[in-house]
Amino acid sequence: MQSGPREIVTPFRPIPLDIPEGMASNEFFNSTENLNDLEHNNGLLKNPEDLLLYRKALGHTNEFDTSIIYNTSKSILDPLGRPVRRTQVPEETKHSWNRMNQIIIDYMLEKYPDPDEALILAGEASLDATWPLTSPGVPSIRMLHNHFMVFDKQVLRNAEFADHDNPNLTDGGQHSLFQAYMGDVYSDFFASLDFDILNQVSKDSSKIELTGYPQGLPSWKIRGGAEALKDINFWKEYDQILKGFIDFYRAFFTQVSTRNAPVPADAYFPQQVESILLFNNCFMSSAKKVRDLCVIDAKYANLIRWQPAFKQLIYRNDEGDLIVTISQNSIGNAITELLGVVVKRVPDAAAYEAVEPALIERLLEVRERLIDADLGEGIETPYWSA
Repeated sequence: MQSGPREIVTPFRPIPLDIPEGMASNEFFNSTENLNDLEHNNGLLKNPEDLLLYRKALGHTNEFDTSIIYNTSKSILDPLGRPVRRTQVPEETKHSWNRMNQIIIDYMLEKYPDPDEALILAGEASLDATWPLTSPGVPSIRMLHNHFMVFDKQVLRNAEFADHDNPNLTDGGQHSLFQAYMGDVYSDFFASLDFDILNQVSKDSSKIELTGYPQGLPSWKIRGGAEALKDINFWKEYDQILKGFIDFYRAFFTQVSTRNAPVPADAYFPQQVESILLFNNCFMSSAKKVRDLCVIDAKYANLIRWQPAFKQLIYRNDEGDLIVTISQNSIGNAITELLGVVVKRVPDAAAYEAVEPALIERLLEVRERLIDADLGEGIETPYWSA
């Protein structure tokens, strides 16, 4: 079987939302009005921690596709002031968030036990609050949310190969700035962090053979598999990876911005930043290359994400192991493309409605498990009861 990224077609039912005249669609999608629609037409469950489980109206896959959003649309009206990563949410919210993640991942593994038949992933992408609202490719909802998806591997096998030069596939490692110039120091920095449950693995063992992705990213196997997700220490280590990534990203782009800048004042791992990053010639010379280009190329400089932008995943590899990986986040790309799955969404109400009953049945099953675990109350919509 030839390996390569695949492009699948996913039908959706057009959303009956009228965007006010003179307002960009991504501006409207960040409004409280749109979030009301998300809750009342697609909401599955909400809890006092402001976590909202909902059906993806513009989904990646119609096999299983749901998200949890930290819905601060009414408590924080400024979209630029909303939390966009786990390190910015209250501890009680993160505690419930982690438990919800564990239950939904466990459900997906139970319903789709064979790694040859289903690609399973859960993860989040940062919604960088430094992005202007009108920038191309800006996230449609500027609040912290994550994804839970299942792809039928037979559908992927039958799909057309995606264009390798698709810009949305270029942050998986093969063209990434981090990997092209700083792959060794990137891995060395992560290797310096202390883990008990997460075990760093080779890039080949973390790769999905069908797509050939992820490419060139640091990856960790979860010792104990799904059972380990019930251990709060796993989620602390999961956060350590994010904090390490934030340190690497901030240290690098601080050097790009200001030559010979010191360790960022808010670094989580200041000793490693100083000894591993700021004393590494590849790291420092790469910062110089980017800085020099920013000075002479306004378009290039405008595309820089100066604050940490990431995608972090838990997914199942071909051997059935659960793998954690993290990548910098390019403009416009979806979280699925980290695993080599490009989704082409097409409006087709009839095709969507043909698969909708089975999809909703699975979403309501997982909702019931969350309710039983005291993680929220059901929401009634035109499509299902509370």
